[in-house]
Amino acid sequence: MARLTNFGDIVAGDLNPPGMAVIDLRGGERCFTRGQIAADIAALADGLKHAGYARGDRIAIAAENSYEFVLAYLAVMRAGLVVVPINFKLPAETIAYILRDAGVVAVLVDRERRHLVPPGMMTYSIDATDPDAFRGIWGAGGGPAEPVETGEIAEILYTSGSTGRPKGVPLSHDGQIWALELHRTDAADETTIVVAPLYHMNGLFNVTLGLINSVPIVLMPRFDARDYLKAIAKYRCTKLSGIPTMFALAARELDLVSSLDLNCVRQITIASAPLTAALVERVSGLFPNAAIQNGYGSTEAGPSIFGDHPLGYPRPLLSLGHPLPMISWRLTGGPSEDQGVLELKTPALLEGYLNLPEASGERIHDGWYVTGDVLRRDAQGFFYFVGRADDMFVCGGENVYPGEVEKMLERHPGVHQAAVVPVEDEIKGQIPIAFIVPSPGQSPSAADLKAFALREGPAYSHPRAFEILDALPVAGTHKVDKMALVKAAEAVARRLER
Repeated sequence: MARLTNFGDIVAGDLNPPGMAVIDLRGGERCFTRGQIAADIAALADGLKHAGYARGDRIAIAAENSYEFVLAYLAVMRAGLVVVPINFKLPAETIAYILRDAGVVAVLVDRERRHLVPPGMMTYSIDATDPDAFRGIWGAGGGPAEPVETGEIAEILYTSGSTGRPKGVPLSHDGQIWALELHRTDAADETTIVVAPLYHMNGLFNVTLGLINSVPIVLMPRFDARDYLKAIAKYRCTKLSGIPTMFALAARELDLVSSLDLNCVRQITIASAPLTAALVERVSGLFPNAAIQNGYGSTEAGPSIFGDHPLGYPRPLLSLGHPLPMISWRLTGGPSEDQGVLELKTPALLEGYLNLPEASGERIHDGWYVTGDVLRRDAQGFFYFVGRADDMFVCGGENVYPGEVEKMLERHPGVHQAAVVPVEDEIKGQIPIAFIVPSPGQSPSAADLKAFALREGPAYSHPRAFEILDALPVAGTHKVDKMALVKAAEAVARRLER
């Protein structure tokens, strides 16, 4: 078996046996074998290579989850080009910024997202409803994957940052292959389902993990709790992954759950946001035969950092697990050597953020990546998530930075000051609540402020409630007393639940 070097070559015929690869549920049901996806990736890669693009050119994808997205993602890399998945839920201005920042020369796009591509940029259709246009860019295929050098960039993923602008994370072929190889296994009789968007590392990792292990993938275009549960039962899925929000919503569908056989599920990984014991208990009720584990990964350092204990100790409830092989770690700035901000050094680590030397210098020190997550380690070597070193919080699996929401709200002509704090929420994990001091002579309504927030920023970060105050409370440091606002926000959240 030849050694895998090009990340886009993970379904090459000499690496995987034949069998079902993808069951695409976008717009119905379409099934694709391993042989078909391998041939289609090779044909699309061949077409891209002959379209005049130079080695390392950046090609973006703006599309919903689909078989075509998976083809495009792998084919771009197989052709020796760099793929840039786009979070199409971001504002159009932010998407345009990402395309400029990454130096994108063309966009592979589906019909519903075409309007997000700036005028004048080269586009190719990858929509299943337009098969002639999609196949029109294919070549003959049949040739090998483009050989790549050690450290050569395969993809650039964009992740939210403390500046508010998404940061480009260049990731290498060999680093991402290393991350997958850690989880190479004999996965006979397994089926996985992926609903996380493929512009995020969570979704991409689980799709590529299924492909490299020859595990059939049920691919959903977006999350709907009832459709998700029905698909798990219909296709007898054994492995699930997702964020707490997904499973909290699924746990509410008790009438449907009672009519489905979900005993097929054997493993569930919940990641990308803090996990609670209460949610684990509810998910266990849905899937009685499943082992549930708390996942942890990083776009910058590796999609999966922790695993089982090397001595076989059972993983405690809510533990992230034990560091995987070849992962160096340290905890800094905490009260002891067993608690602090997690820093990582792995073969998948980025060299630096794209075009951001200052941000790179803040987060990468002598080859160590500063995650910003505070973790603790127990006596057996298991790790647990404690919180963020800064005030970032997670709402529905998305990073929300209060300062950026505040700055956005203060652009409203009726807002003099804004303060945003998170409160706990069963479905979203945490939600933002805003406190507003109006501009003199102004009285903005909650509906007006909400519409402004939805228009000016990502939908996931908009405050779920607005409280009007004469003045913001201040602490002894003369800074806004966020702790006092958190208590007030909890009262606001209780009113929302009524």
